[in-house]
Amino acid sequence: MSEGKQNGLTRRQMLSTSGKVVAASTLASVVLPHVHAAQENTIQVALVGCGGRGTGAASNALSTKQDPTRLVAMADVFENRLDVSYNSLKNLHPDQITVDADSKFIGFDGYRKAMDCLRPGDVVILTTPPAFRWVQFQYAIEKGLNVFMEKPISVDGPSSRKMFELGEESVRRNLKVGVGLMCRHCEARGELYNRIQDGQIGDLILLRAYRVVGPTGSAFAEAKPEGISELMYQIRNFHAFLWASGGAYSDFLIHNIDECCWMKNAWPVEAKAYGGRHYRENYVDQNFDVYTVEYTFADGAKLMLEGRCMPGCANEFASYAHGARGSAVISTSSHSPARCRIYDGQGMVPDKLAWQFGKKEPNPYQLEWDKLIAAIREDKPFNEVQRGAEASLVTAMGRMAAHTGQIVTYDDMRNCAHEFAPDVDKLTLDSAAPLQAGPDGKYPIPEPGRKQLEF
Repeated sequence: MSEGKQNGLTRRQMLSTSGKVVAASTLASVVLPHVHAAQENTIQVALVGCGGRGTGAASNALSTKQDPTRLVAMADVFENRLDVSYNSLKNLHPDQITVDADSKFIGFDGYRKAMDCLRPGDVVILTTPPAFRWVQFQYAIEKGLNVFMEKPISVDGPSSRKMFELGEESVRRNLKVGVGLMCRHCEARGELYNRIQDGQIGDLILLRAYRVVGPTGSAFAEAKPEGISELMYQIRNFHAFLWASGGAYSDFLIHNIDECCWMKNAWPVEAKAYGGRHYRENYVDQNFDVYTVEYTFADGAKLMLEGRCMPGCANEFASYAHGARGSAVISTSSHSPARCRIYDGQGMVPDKLAWQFGKKEPNPYQLEWDKLIAAIREDKPFNEVQRGAEASLVTAMGRMAAHTGQIVTYDDMRNCAHEFAPDVDKLTLDSAAPLQAGPDGKYPIPEPGRKQLEF
């Protein structure tokens, strides 16, 4: 479904406006033991979602130097994807993989079976499409598991409210939770943040972020082929569908948005945006090709975000900050190395260079895991859910502004009743997809100004 007014929205408003998660109140009545790594020295890990990012996260978990970790269970809805992931991890970490045929689980209930292989205090990796994040996180809390989950952790107002509440419950239970916004663990960005907060470039007035690249992930999807169900096709191509991922905007632009908001030390209060589709050939996905978003902070400062996903164009993947006395490069090209630097004035030319992070930058994907495992070992507070939910919500705010043609505030987005997949927790291999193609095999696309939401 596109971000327009849908049949049944009023019913969903009635069900959703309170923003409460019934399951959270149920979980609150369950008392868990103190959560820490079990007395055996090895932390056990289960992988739920065996695509490329999940495989990478599992490899990072197995590469930590703080005592041993072991992968004991895997789950996915695609057997071939699980097999590829298993073979890759077994090749990289042969002595740390104890996943056998009985601990490989295929199907929508596989996440439960994989988590059931763990002990309280072990770690589950949640890297399925974002639509399933709250469902699986809820079960991880019930099991007393520490969690690493990929971003974004929500795609709309209702799922954001669920994650805020579940995050609070995970804090109450002393669970350690990492969210895959790894740029927050980058040492270069961390030093830049400290310098900006100390006033080295003056008050921040403008931030600029660019992810203008070619087709990314499964954002460009052609019509469903024969031999696969509608639901499984959409999950396999989850970047193409708003219900599954928030689209390419939410899944990819969140990093630039998050690192800029980190430097500002604030979240924007509103967004206005523009976007559209151009020549799409045989692609049937729901994404815009271009997005331009103006985020406004409470003090009037701006974040200008440019997103493009088109082949054959000039590319840029970077973020910048402009203050009253100087400017800074937040990231240079992709996520790492960031090569952060500060300039006197706004020109960003070599003879105005005032500071640069000159050391070799450790891999932030590994750093986030090292910190999570250390927190588990030392029983120190570590929970990134609220910040991850805020970043996901602000990202969705900009996307919705572009898709509806309306100015969308932070409160609008947080309280919005529109839910892309209200029954995602009930899906099975035989279920109909939350979104259906039209007679021409194409899916609804956003129509700014024509399809609007009631906030």
